Amino acid sequence: MIYTAIDNFYLTDEQLKNSPSRKDGIDEATETTLRIYGCDLIQKSGILLKLPQVVATGQVLFHRFYCKKSFARFNVKKVAASCVWLASKLEESPMKARQVLIVFHRMECRMENSPIEHLEIGSQKYHDLKTDLSRTERHILKEMGFVCHVEHPHKFIFNYLAILETPPELRQEVWNLANDSLRTTLCVRFKSEVVACGVVYAAARRFQVPLPENPPWWKVFDADKSGIDEVCRVLAELYSLPKAKYIPVFKDGDSSTFSSQSRDSQSQPVLKEIPQTSPTANIKSASATVNTESGGSEDVLVKAPLDKLKDSKKNDDELKNMSVEGEAREEPLPKSNSDHRTDASRERNREREERERDREKEGRIKARDRDRSRDFDRVRDQEETERDKDRVRDWSHRSKDRGKYLGHSEKSRHPSSRDWDYHSSSYSSRGKDRHRHQSYT
Repeated sequence: MIYTAIDNFYLTDEQLKNSPSRKDGIDEATETTLRIYGCDLIQKSGILLKLPQVVATGQVLFHRFYCKKSFARFNVKKVAASCVWLASKLEESPMKARQVLIVFHRMECRMENSPIEHLEIGSQKYHDLKTDLSRTERHILKEMGFVCHVEHPHKFIFNYLAILETPPELRQEVWNLANDSLRTTLCVRFKSEVVACGVVYAAARRFQVPLPENPPWWKVFDADKSGIDEVCRVLAELYSLPKAKYIPVFKDGDSSTFSSQSRDSQSQPVLKEIPQTSPTANIKSASATVNTESGGSEDVLVKAPLDKLKDSKKNDDELKNMSVEGEAREEPLPKSNSDHRTDASRERNREREERERDREKEGRIKARDRDRSRDFDRVRDQEETERDKDRVRDWSHRSKDRGKYLGHSEKSRHPSSRDWDYHSSSYSSRGKDRHRHQSYT
């Protein structure tokens, strides 16, 4: 049983030799090639997604998962995609499932030298891939016991180099070796400190940089010489291998792969042969039974059931032919990928045309409303102008009448010259009479 803890997920050599893939008949070379192939997919996808910190965590999760599950039970491409998706969440750089699926679909098309087809978001293929991605992620979390803590050797490298006072040109080589070590099973066999010491020792040997041996420098970093030698041996063996290629060892029917070419090759229908019993054999067996039961003397009794069997056999054949013809008429032919694509494009064109029709209809309705509002405004303006003209006419008539009235009142209020003469003469005559009266008195 494999023990899993926060900082402990390490296997022995015997456990690796008896891995689930070996139990399913996969040899060591094939398992190593598939491990390297899956790590290559994770590294390339991390570069395309611009998430370099996710690559190391995804590769460690990939190795841990296949220490508990077989390559024959889980597709290496789907597991690699799920490891990238899960590692992006663990490294606090979450990516959408759509982005991960598009990147892996494009990589697989390039690896298979097939024409690059766009992965449509609303297609059935995308839905199946997304379902498989989330399902595989749940399998990984279940096998890990939801313990996904990962400790990389990269965080120890610079401290070790600073303590050993190595030249600066050694840092890049040590970093590259640490990255390459994640393609192997070193991350599930040794602690990160031992792997860091191993890559430092390998880089120092390559650049011929002396390291202190009295006392041994690796004891300061809690490592042993055997572990360091094993790390160097595994890295040397890794560099001697050819470029890893995909080997189809997945046993179950893979109905939703990333590329359509592999999906078509793997989803070929299997015809099953239905055993059919010959009617003559049934007739012979029936006649034999009748002969054994009734004897040879009863020929009349034997011929009657034989005739009935022949008639029933003819009726059955006619019914079978009719049913087969009906099924052949009713069963539709399976559509190919090109038919599905053309149907999808037709639906998109139909939807686009419907949208354009709706927009034109809305535009016509808006134009009609706009014209109506303009006509209404024009009529209202005309009515207002007519009202204003009527008001002006009324005001002019009223002003004329008022002028006549005012002129008449002014005449009545101010007497004429004739009236003034009359009054003045009357006043003068009254004054004369008054003067006369005073003189008489």
